[in-house]
Amino acid sequence: MEGPAEVGCHGRGIKAAGKPRAALGAWWFSLLATTITQSGTDASVPFHPTDLIVTTLTDIALSAIDPDVSAAIEAEQRRQSDGLELIASENYTSTAVLEAAGTVLTNKYAEGYPGRRYYGGCEHVDIVENLARDRAKELFGAEHANVQPHAGSQANMAVYMTLLEPGDTVLAMDLAHGGHLTHGMHLNFSGKLYNIVHYGVRESDHRIDFDQVAALAREHKPKMVLAGASAYPREIDHPRFAEITNEVGAKLMVDMAHYAGLVAAGQHNNPVEVADFVTTTTHKTLRGPRSGMVLCREEYARDLDRTVFPGLQGGPLMHIIAAKAVCFHEALQPEFKEYGRQVIANAKALAETLQGGGIRLASGGTDNHLMLCDVTSIELTGKIAEQALDRAGITVNKNMIPFDQRKPLDPSGIRIGTAALTTRGMQEDEMRRVGQWILKVLAAPEDQQVADQVRGEIAEFASAFPVPGIGA
Repeated sequence: MEGPAEVGCHGRGIKAAGKPRAALGAWWFSLLATTITQSGTDASVPFHPTDLIVTTLTDIALSAIDPDVSAAIEAEQRRQSDGLELIASENYTSTAVLEAAGTVLTNKYAEGYPGRRYYGGCEHVDIVENLARDRAKELFGAEHANVQPHAGSQANMAVYMTLLEPGDTVLAMDLAHGGHLTHGMHLNFSGKLYNIVHYGVRESDHRIDFDQVAALAREHKPKMVLAGASAYPREIDHPRFAEITNEVGAKLMVDMAHYAGLVAAGQHNNPVEVADFVTTTTHKTLRGPRSGMVLCREEYARDLDRTVFPGLQGGPLMHIIAAKAVCFHEALQPEFKEYGRQVIANAKALAETLQGGGIRLASGGTDNHLMLCDVTSIELTGKIAEQALDRAGITVNKNMIPFDQRKPLDPSGIRIGTAALTTRGMQEDEMRRVGQWILKVLAAPEDQQVADQVRGEIAEFASAFPVPGIGA
């Protein structure tokens, strides 16, 4: 069916290829009537024909206005509900966080900071941002918080640009040993703009080699030392990093994105107590929306804020900042401490099960929410293991292990985390069962019958543990 190339409200700016205006009008109102009927609009409610265009553009349900996007979202909801989410960097937010992230605050521009905005009408979003900042400071014992970074990478970039000039030396963890892209990977901004010196873990036990860290710090005199990791299964000794940093006169930045929730729950030492800057995402173990944050000492507050805005970003995402405020409020509750404890208990139970089935773990186990599994110990690669588990409804990610001899797209390991399944209410017994499913699938990675059987068992099992915001 031919349609208009451009339609303006109340008949203004109407253009169509080969259609007279009268024919276009008849076609358009017929289409609108069909759309309204399909969307379930109550036909008894009076409306004016000139309001139809506005109505169809703004008040129709997602499934009616864009069934393709709606179908993809519904399919993802089913995937999250029916499967087992074991990616260490993922979690499920609460219904309240989802609700806050989907509010009308997405309509509001608010460049600047509370009380100093470049737009009018910010009195309500100012309240929201102040709540988020104050709760973040209380949660982690910080002197200052900037909750505007859109993601963890932007939070890290903000610290780099606050402290450093291009070409300055940074001592950071090697990506291949558990670091992050923003810790100096050569294709990332950090690796392109700064002189990165990498430290790693000992080959003997896969623990951070603090003798190496100290030696490199003394040799290269970095302006900043960066601690934190994205694939390191042990508690990080932040006070030891602070000793080395202070010795060479550097500043200490900690990226606690993966374990921030464990810090908030009192299950991991708090880097805010010893670092100049601490960055984090607000999802992962913290269980909030996908976003970022920077905590720092008061002496750096003004420079940091000017780096975030206007240095790196324009208007903050106020609906996401509202969701962060809710997330921090939830993390301040006593129940969150039990959640953090259970995340670690679950990780240990799962790790023991996998080790019992012959899978070698980097560092020999875990102290936190994640484990690195060397699947070459059962004659597989990370890529094959990830794909086999995915067919069975178990989601993990392939991952390099320390001193890996394979390539990043088909490495020797997979990374597994327990934060999401703990949010669903699973405990140690459930983790042992999950571990047995993993072992069963990986014992026959090409057997579709095994994958189908396990997938069915998991779907039935998962129905007893509803996903927040989705339900049973």
